[in-house]
Amino acid sequence: MSAAQQKTALRRRMKALAASLDPAYNAAASRRICRALIQQPAYQRAGTVFCFVGTAREIDTRPFLEQVLRDGKRLCVPLCTGKGVMEARQIDSLDVLRPGALDILEPPASSLRVAPEQIDFCVVPCLCATADGARLGYGGGYYDRFLPGLGAHAQQVLVCRSRMLVPEMPQEGHDVCFSCVITEASD
Repeated sequence: MSAAQQKTALRRRMKALAASLDPAYNAAASRRICRALIQQPAYQRAGTVFCFVGTAREIDTRPFLEQVLRDGKRLCVPLCTGKGVMEARQIDSLDVLRPGALDILEPPASSLRVAPEQIDFCVVPCLCATADGARLGYGGGYYDRFLPGLGAHAQQVLVCRSRMLVPEMPQEGHDVCFSCVITEASD
């Protein structure tokens, strides 16, 4: 079986597992992950922060996004601009977010575009991951295309619920491996 086929099978199993997780666990895990993000030294030093806006199936990043704004940092979130393509767009309030591509909350198309190389701290979602940083996304390739544009100085942080960690992950040449994986056990 090819790596792509293994990923498809793993994605199917992990989506079923994610759907079975207790909402109270998900909420508690999200809160702890957001606290751990704020405590990261790379976050403390960052001027420009990029973070996804969590959907019902992902980590709820709202507390983190609000803290970024309170801390006076430049906050960027994804705007999907085409199939598998997204851009970093600056926002000054979460109130501007509206459902966009894939029903994900997005900034308006008129929001300021931020070049990926300007990002200092980048928070990335996953469906599941390994503890050593291999990531399985939802299959759209958005982050696979976006992450290579980040500058070498950018701290890339993968967030994952500990119950969604797997012992091994099939890998392909385009897959990005993360040196920092934060779970609810990280804080």
